[in-house]
Amino acid sequence: MHYLTFEPSEGDEGVTTLEAMASTAAAQHAAVMAEAGQVLDWSWRRFPHTHGQPDDGSDWDHDLQVHVEDGVWHVVTLTLTGSPRFVEAFLAAFGDAVD
Repeated sequence: MHYLTFEPSEGDEGVTTLEAMASTAAAQHAAVMAEAGQVLDWSWRRFPHTHGQPDDGSDWDHDLQVHVEDGVWHVVTLTLTGSPRFVEAFLAAFGDAVD
């Protein structure tokens, strides 16, 4: 990961939120989206049947937002929420991208 760095925060019931944001010029936007896609592809492959609200017993959920600010900066925010099982696997796969 060159653009996305995830900040973890622990919530209730063992659910952890991992949030990353990248603000880049248009020339780097595709690379940022590729990193987000890599994380989401891994999540879907590793936990294909447990996507949904972790508070409801699922392993993971996500929110991906893309905004263009001032017509120049492309802001990508990827938020994952995960069970302890998901977070452990995520750290094993993407630990270098976690602050």
